[in-house]
Amino acid sequence: MKTTYLLTTFWVTLIISFFVSLLHAVEERPNIVLIISDDQHWGDYSFMGHSVLKTPHLDRLAEQGLLFTRGYVPSSLCCPSLASLITGQYPHQHRITSNDPPLPEGMKKSEFYKTQAYHEDRNIMIEQMKKAPTLPKLLAKQGYLSMQTGKWWLGDYSSGGFTHGMTKGGRHGDEGLKIGRDTMQPIIDFLDLAAKENKPFFLWYAPMLPHDPHDPPEQFLNNYKDKTSSIQQAKYWGNVERFDETCGQLLAELDRRGLNEKTIIVYVCDNGWIQNQNNHGFAPKSKQSPYDGGLRTPIIVRWTGHLVPNRNNINPVSSLDIAPTLLNLAGLEREASQHGINLLDSNTVQSRKAIFGECFTHDFVDLLRPEKNLRFRWMLEDGWKLIVPQSDKGTELYYLPDDPNETKNLAKSQQQQQQQQQRIELMLFKLNSFYNPSKP
Repeated sequence: MKTTYLLTTFWVTLIISFFVSLLHAVEERPNIVLIISDDQHWGDYSFMGHSVLKTPHLDRLAEQGLLFTRGYVPSSLCCPSLASLITGQYPHQHRITSNDPPLPEGMKKSEFYKTQAYHEDRNIMIEQMKKAPTLPKLLAKQGYLSMQTGKWWLGDYSSGGFTHGMTKGGRHGDEGLKIGRDTMQPIIDFLDLAAKENKPFFLWYAPMLPHDPHDPPEQFLNNYKDKTSSIQQAKYWGNVERFDETCGQLLAELDRRGLNEKTIIVYVCDNGWIQNQNNHGFAPKSKQSPYDGGLRTPIIVRWTGHLVPNRNNINPVSSLDIAPTLLNLAGLEREASQHGINLLDSNTVQSRKAIFGECFTHDFVDLLRPEKNLRFRWMLEDGWKLIVPQSDKGTELYYLPDDPNETKNLAKSQQQQQQQQQRIELMLFKLNSFYNPSKP
């Protein structure tokens, strides 16, 4: 009888200990905040050496975290870039290669957006997202609540696996676009909810900033009016500082709640931007292009008290690395379809040989066949940048350490062409091994 009692007590104690340890493990899961700016050049931060711009709050993140100054997104257009960020997959994998469905010939976009055909095609894009392994879906396995705010192209926030969100289905993000520009209250409410339920959280903070309309409040615009002869440039710079200010508000709220050491913060931009000096649009070699002005972005990972701050100016990294990194920190395995690496593994970062990417048409040509929408493929290896267009424009080759603005195409120079032909052939072989559109 005594033996039976002791065994029963042992198993009860063991079971209780197991559940206590399980609850403790859930409590110890780090919160995750993903901060995403929208249409910002990779050099437009004071921590990246800009001589005019003021970005004190992002500077603070960069100083306190792991800063990778040579970060890249695989595609220089917002919808596919964001889809790659949340899935850890290339656009040709998740098939969300473009911003909008195919535009019928002779129809204006404003008219097309109102048609049934547009909504049916948009739903095809949304279904692709529903099938993809998104961060919110995967983090939910560890009990995470998740909140979408800001830019979200693909239907209701739930299509990405978020448990909470602002967007109900508008093209850019409808109600979600109020975050940062008009209010931060939905984030405060979500943080209250996560605290009440005692659950770890994942926050997607993607305000449409500094994206146009470049309409910064006077307090920010006045900081730059006398720094440039272009009012368009001053407005863009004002919006950059405006975005930084909202980041400061978010960081201050986390600090106020004592979440500083319990929260991983990651920063990245969806794609680059070079301001046109004469109008509100972007200049060539930036957004939608295969050049660094459209693809490059600093990437920051901060976890106060857990990660030793470091600035890496050498090794290229990708926004595709963010999902595997965060999954690892949350105690989860990366998905087999995710090509990124763990940014906290310095040996792997330093030994990486190349990164790859692809740029597609703004509007889909074909919703289900990525190769039909392809415009450029590119790769970066040892400072060499190879750009391969789908058209007959010809291959481009740049050596970025000597030519960061990609002005000297070494594949065109007759003298350089013979010297670099072997390099081009080898890089092209590797690029075809990564993604060959003739073998979709």
